[in-house]
Amino acid sequence: MSDFVMTIGGDSVPAVDSFGVVNPANGEVFAHAPECTRDQLDAAFDSAAKAHRDWKLDEAARRETVLKIADVLFASAEEVAPILTAEQGKPLDQAAMEVFASGMWCQYFANLETPPQVIQDDADAYVEVVRRPIGVVAAITPWNFPVLLGFWKIAPALVAGNTLVLKPSPFTPLSTLKVVELLRDVVPPGVINVVSGGDELGAWMTSHPVPRKISFTGSTATGKLVAQSAAPDLKRVTLELGGNDPAIVLDDADPAKVSHAIFAAAFNNNGQVCSAIKRVYVPEAIYGDVLEGLTAEAAAVPVGDGTVPGTKLGPINNAPQFARVKELVSDALSHGATATTGGAARDGAGYFFEPTILTDINDGTRIVDEEQFGPALPVIPYRNLDEVVERANATHFGLSGSVWGADEDRAAEVAGQLECGTAWVNTHLALGPAQPFGGFKWSGIGVENGPWGLSEFSEIQAVHRSRSADGLNIGTSGIYS
Repeated sequence: MSDFVMTIGGDSVPAVDSFGVVNPANGEVFAHAPECTRDQLDAAFDSAAKAHRDWKLDEAARRETVLKIADVLFASAEEVAPILTAEQGKPLDQAAMEVFASGMWCQYFANLETPPQVIQDDADAYVEVVRRPIGVVAAITPWNFPVLLGFWKIAPALVAGNTLVLKPSPFTPLSTLKVVELLRDVVPPGVINVVSGGDELGAWMTSHPVPRKISFTGSTATGKLVAQSAAPDLKRVTLELGGNDPAIVLDDADPAKVSHAIFAAAFNNNGQVCSAIKRVYVPEAIYGDVLEGLTAEAAAVPVGDGTVPGTKLGPINNAPQFARVKELVSDALSHGATATTGGAARDGAGYFFEPTILTDINDGTRIVDEEQFGPALPVIPYRNLDEVVERANATHFGLSGSVWGADEDRAAEVAGQLECGTAWVNTHLALGPAQPFGGFKWSGIGVENGPWGLSEFSEIQAVHRSRSADGLNIGTSGIYS
């Protein structure tokens, strides 16, 4: 796993310098990725700009190309999965599913029709509202789902008529580099360019004069910097940022059922999901039963190297995040919290942290108030439902949340009070390409997925055809009639 190159203008582009990529299961460098230079980034954006001239003209060809991309992803899932597991840590079956799901996203957008909207059709004028491509897109993706979240951007951007320069996280660049390499035979040169490097490269991209749109998924702190960088040039931005997603259990919920489902939604991808459950509020009457169920789930889940059959949770992806999870759990324990299971890193190599359930904890503790993004879950008792909804909303974040109860209508009513982009009832992390995904407050700007996500990669244009004899039908706000 050492021959990884960037794709610029449809060509393989190595780099003079490279950086190591660490396998989180053992903490050792196992491969190297190219370190993109400024000149190479300029070449990537220049290639994208040139390709856009033709790419924007033929919608049918764009849709056909994106369907071909889907076919490549379906066919290559087993080939790419070992690379993704080696750099990200997730089990092989989950890595293959991530690549396969990327193909599903491509199929959806390739077949998503967005006809013009006719707003006037009379003797005076024919007026329709259409969507036009923005131009070149700078796309920056995170390390938790590097391939899938890349195609959350690639698929709609291409269908809308844009071209891209994409930078994956320096923690997980290899699977993206490989996938784009596999696409060279079906994607015209310059339409998708992929470069790799560190945070400095990301800053170069967001301040570069060529892209007219930045699509970023990552932390709230970095998202603010992206917004600042885009502002002077008035670049369009979509920012999918962090979350501190609450789950509220109602007093009529079945403790055994909700424990199993909440654990799965909180510890998916080892807790490294922006919209995963980060804190659970449980009524005192069933608190003990739910806590016991969550503890049993955490104690029993198989944790290990993602290449080992039967593994359900891999390591935390990288050293900084590993240190952060350790810090937040240690802080909670030092302030009186109790770990009913887990509570510490595993001995030995790699970034493994025991699945942890925390009790004797409340709002005001860092792991409750912040985003842990790892395998540790605080479980908090409550007495008053109205009060707990306020507590759930008392955060800068607003990505998603869920409410769990036997009375679905009652649970839906409570879910409607959550200040977040997605409010689930008796489920969590139920996502799909047709469903919009975005956040309130500090959790982001704009949305991804569905026709709404497709619109984010276009500009709105009104096309007005006059039918008046003299062309002076300016309308009620004009001087003519």
